[in-house]
Amino acid sequence: MQLTLKNKTILLGVTGSISAYKACDLARLFVKAGACVHVVMTPSAERFVSALTFEALTRNAVLTEASESWSSTLNHIDIGKMCDVFVLAPATANTINKIANGFADNILLQTVLAYTKPLLIAPSANTHMIEDATTLKALNYLEKHHIEIIGSQSKLLACGDVGNGALAEPLEIFYATARALLNDDFWNNREVIVTGGGTREKIDEVRYVSNFSSGKMANSLATALYLKGADVTLITTKGHAEIPSKICTIDIASAKEMKEKVVKSITNALESETLVPNKTRLKPSFPNHKQETSKKPFLFMAAAVADFTPKSPKQGKTKKINIGSKWNIEMKQTDDILKSISELSLIKVGFKAEMDKVNGFSNAKSLIENKNVDGVCYNLLADSSAFGTLDNSIVFITKDETVELGRASKLELSFKILKESQKLEHNNTI
Repeated sequence: MQLTLKNKTILLGVTGSISAYKACDLARLFVKAGACVHVVMTPSAERFVSALTFEALTRNAVLTEASESWSSTLNHIDIGKMCDVFVLAPATANTINKIANGFADNILLQTVLAYTKPLLIAPSANTHMIEDATTLKALNYLEKHHIEIIGSQSKLLACGDVGNGALAEPLEIFYATARALLNDDFWNNREVIVTGGGTREKIDEVRYVSNFSSGKMANSLATALYLKGADVTLITTKGHAEIPSKICTIDIASAKEMKEKVVKSITNALESETLVPNKTRLKPSFPNHKQETSKKPFLFMAAAVADFTPKSPKQGKTKKINIGSKWNIEMKQTDDILKSISELSLIKVGFKAEMDKVNGFSNAKSLIENKNVDGVCYNLLADSSAFGTLDNSIVFITKDETVELGRASKLELSFKILKESQKLEHNNTI
């Protein structure tokens, strides 16, 4: 799932942890996404990875104690001014405790103290060091002052101990950093539900009726929403290993389960539709001002929900010898989820895949009136091979407007869908 961070500038801070080598993978992810990456290293970090390694990866000079220059921007004041976000990965317990107490006795800490924009910290240390009361107090203090902590993992550590303290996976740090860069006030802290995949309707305990929906569009939408700052719940029948782990996922199978989880998630979202703070990174010594706004929940119904389900699913495995040469399975209609929630006070975006070139568009637009949705993502398919592809083609339809979003990767299309969907809140309140 390729994400672009073009025109973004990232400052990567590396401290003296054995996991410093993973910062190389992180830098590579940032560069691959199109970001400009600068690196600052503590003297201890240089014992594990050389500055030359990061210069080769980023094509930028690395700020160290020895390289700092006041005749250029390679110093602890100017380098921060150039960057949109500062991520420390890995951050040792020593560094964490010093930041919380305002220490500035090395080049990286001086850079942190002078930095005023979003700061993220990914801890990495021995279990006893990271769970020491002093370190936990420091982490709690930093979080209270809107410095994001990217939680460490529990696993076999380099020292041989098993427990909490391993650096978060580089991809998770990448996603957290991208979220800080792409955060949008409209979506920030907004409750959003996304459904995906094709439901599976049981015939017996080993067979089911389904469709070709891959769930990839829903995964991309959930990822885009997360990166924009939304509180996302993904209800899906398909795998989702490639999306950020911070996204709340609910795995289901049938249309009945889909309806139950959708209704429950919407109910929870509507109950929590309260005043929420706009978070900004403030220096610890500043007063904690919060601007509060009320935000209406969204539903993106991208799942391909079965129209019919077997009326009487069989227990166990149905034997061929007991069926005969033909198997007539009686089906019954499933509940229409969008119709069942049509009166609920949230903004709803439906998805409509059609193969009818003549009537497909009108069928898609009819969802606005027939199911009381605010917008429709219409996709004209050629045949079943169109499912599961990496790209897609979407027309975004509202009551008064039709916007061709074109063909693009599903993640790129997702960002376009979100941009168009923002207009729906205004239309919904008219």
